[in-house]
Amino acid sequence: MTRTVWLTPHAHEQLRAELAALRAAGPGDELDDPAGLRHRQRVRELEDLLARAVVGEDPPDDGVAEPGMVLTVRYTDGGADDTETFLLGTRAAGREDLEICSPESPLGSALIGARPGEQRTYQAPNGRTFHVTLLTAVPYGHHRAG
Repeated sequence: MTRTVWLTPHAHEQLRAELAALRAAGPGDELDDPAGLRHRQRVRELEDLLARAVVGEDPPDDGVAEPGMVLTVRYTDGGADDTETFLLGTRAAGREDLEICSPESPLGSALIGARPGEQRTYQAPNGRTFHVTLLTAVPYGHHRAG
C-alpha cells in the first residue's frame, strides 16, 4: 500500500536538495562497498518519499486523523492528565515546534482514520499494549494559526 507523505514546502525543498547532492556525488563503484550501498538506499528512499509527497497542502479540517494533522491524544492506561499533542507525519516534515509521530509507527497506524472520542489499541515494539483516545485532530496550518 502506498501512503501519501505530508511535507512542508521547506522540508520538500531540503529533501530535493539532499537528493540532488547524492545524485551529483554518485555512489561508489564497488558493488560490495557498504558506503555505496547506503548511498544507493538513501537515493531510493528519497525518490520514493518525494514521489508520495503532498507539499504544503493541509488535509481537510474534518477531525479525522491522517498525515498532516496535529493530534491530541489521551493515553487511557495512565492518569487523566496523560495527554500528548504531535504532528502525524514523517520526520522529514521538518517541524521543530511539535513532536512527530510517523503514520507507519504502531501508534500512528492505529490512529489513521480515527475521529475524536474514538479509542484505539496498539502494540509497542516491546510487546506492551496501549490504549489511546483521540481528543482532537486539526490540520497543521490551523494548529499553527491557533
